[in-house]
Amino acid sequence: MSASKELLTQSYDFTLPSELIATHPASPRDSAKLLVYNRQTKKITHTVFSEFEKYIPQKCALIFNDTKVIKARLFGNKLSGGKIELLINRALNAFDINVYIRGKVKRDTKIIFNDDFYAQVTKLNDDGSRVVHFFNTQAKLRFEDILPIIDKIGHVPLPPYIQREDTAQDEDEYQSVFASNEGAVAAPTASLHFTDEQHKQICERFEHAYLTLHVGSGTFKPVEAETITNHPMHSEYYDISDNAKKILDSKTPILSVGTTSTRTIEFYAKHGKKQRGEANLFLHPQNKPSRVNHLLTNFHLPKSTLLMLVASFVGLEVSQELYAEAIKQKYRFYSYGDAMLII
Repeated sequence: MSASKELLTQSYDFTLPSELIATHPASPRDSAKLLVYNRQTKKITHTVFSEFEKYIPQKCALIFNDTKVIKARLFGNKLSGGKIELLINRALNAFDINVYIRGKVKRDTKIIFNDDFYAQVTKLNDDGSRVVHFFNTQAKLRFEDILPIIDKIGHVPLPPYIQREDTAQDEDEYQSVFASNEGAVAAPTASLHFTDEQHKQICERFEHAYLTLHVGSGTFKPVEAETITNHPMHSEYYDISDNAKKILDSKTPILSVGTTSTRTIEFYAKHGKKQRGEANLFLHPQNKPSRVNHLLTNFHLPKSTLLMLVASFVGLEVSQELYAEAIKQKYRFYSYGDAMLII
């Protein structure tokens, strides 16, 4: 495979039959299909996620992302009465919140959500995002003070390709069983397959640790540049626990649960071993992982940085073959879809 082909965005395009886009989760969680690819033997195994533990390499540690999805989708009105939909993307600091707004707004526009709670636009960014401050009556609110309010009035921010309204079921299902640190607006989807029982069983048997990467909506943004290296990679806040740091600093092989854990681990390894900060690492076939040995992930959107991350583990050609096989075998794709383990 020529190096130039690896860097062309077009190389990561594929056609997915619409019926393979998962719009609801597998029930139970671990009944999802699992494609296992062994890079040494080049063998593909088709199984189900309840069998995942059997395929974990014996000497490795699992790293999980314990971020928790917030109800980031809010519906409100301008003072003029015009309807507005607001999606919280990420907190820039205690008060400045980066958001996406459907509906026309100017600087200083107020968006009313209920009698006590509103947002005010403070900045219009060139990338289409906006910066707002949130208020309760007259007091400006810190990000952590917003969370209990939006938990009552907000909606689960289902990905745009799940073309339906969120339900009470999504409040449970679009959240991993070990989610604990609020701040993500998209779930770390490889984690969604674990049941409580299975997670507990695996953690009893294998060394493991948690880190936090608050997944932003940039995770769904397709690469639009002709050459992938020209893509402006989004940035997300991360925090690596002391237990995770010990594993990352050791020589223990790592099985990373999800692309979000992988981005965090690799950013840590490649950028000065900082335990917390902003990660904006773009993994692709010419920027391969240096610390993660095995990857559990879902099946991702065409031309997405997540698909390019998968190719950084197996190469472009093999990633194309694996996706073609998944489509042939009618695997379910995207956030509520099936899983793939690369060992």
